[in-house]
Amino acid sequence: MPIRKKYRYDNGEHSVTGTRVGRFNLGINTTFIVYRIGDTLIDTGPSNQWREVKQVLQEDHQQTALRQLLITHHHEDHSGNAQRISQLTGVLPHAPVQGQEKLARGYRTPLLQRIIWGSPRPVATQALHNDLTLSDGSPVIPVHTPGHAKDLTCLFLPQQKYLFSGDMYISKSLKYLRIDEHLGELIHSLDKLLALDFEILFCPHRGIVEDGKAALQEKRDNLYQLCKQAQQLQQQGLKEEEIVIRILGPEDWLAKISGYNISKTNLIRQALAYSL
Repeated sequence: MPIRKKYRYDNGEHSVTGTRVGRFNLGINTTFIVYRIGDTLIDTGPSNQWREVKQVLQEDHQQTALRQLLITHHHEDHSGNAQRISQLTGVLPHAPVQGQEKLARGYRTPLLQRIIWGSPRPVATQALHNDLTLSDGSPVIPVHTPGHAKDLTCLFLPQQKYLFSGDMYISKSLKYLRIDEHLGELIHSLDKLLALDFEILFCPHRGIVEDGKAALQEKRDNLYQLCKQAQQLQQQGLKEEEIVIRILGPEDWLAKISGYNISKTNLIRQALAYSL
């Protein structure tokens, strides 16, 4: 499959490039952007796109050798090529402490995710730590932001006012929640990020969001309003299923094909339990 799109955010020596890959092109959730800033790679792309990722790595190597690979969390679209990249370049990836064991031993993924992304290969990693830097010595600060995944860790570059957001943004509004996601933790993590001084947000699904802080604030506000609306409807006597339909519409093909691992009901159920 050819590379879907190339991205570039120009900021002198701290320019960021991105490459969108994906087996399918059925919306942003079925493709993935691998970002690079200088000699640092952010996430790896899915394993079924290794040919394209390898091609970009080899092209980039002609200008700058890869020095570090930073993984935001263990999910297969973010870590699927880590083992191959490490083998190709000799770079030992950095990963969140909370996800290192899972990355090392490997893990099974639901069928739908295997179809879209492929399966990750077990990979040895070293821990993300607070002494990470770019090649010029400017800091890269890991910010643990659980909710979407227990190990999800965003990367904040304070001098550049960049935020590599993992899966913390994707969209300003959620319609679905995975069964293993935690809405309360997600909202708390959004608040943690909003306390940082950043401007440009690099989302591996949505793309480069130049007014990144405002976009993340809108997502946080929309989630809060969703919780408030769901609880108001519950107070009016509506049942969970009725609330789902009233706010988000009936469950669709995604819930059914994922065995309700990803569903609107998961989101509303947690919205009803959230403490406003």
